Amino acid sequence: MRRKLVPITALVAVLAAIGGGAAIAGGGDDDATHTPIAGSALNQASQAAFQHTGGGTVSETAVGDEESLYEVEVTLDGGRQVDVQLDKGFNVV
Repeated sequence: MRRKLVPITALVAVLAAIGGGAAIAGGGDDDATHTPIAGSALNQASQAAFQHTGGGTVSETAVGDEESLYEVEVTLDGGRQVDVQLDKGFNVV
């Protein structure tokens, strides 16, 4: 009985570790950790994004994005979304 229990216990532990890793990797809304752009920076970032995209609507913003200082998500007239990455001078990167 003990010989069967050890492999089963090991298998359960491995499956739990794999499942836990998948839950961590897929869990949570990444956007929930983003700080939105506020104040005059929001206006400057929006204008820079619109210049880059040719217009649209700002649907989401973030400060301190992993790729740049500012990220502005613009929804274009056709429904397509474009993420515009900006540096501290509001230049597209």
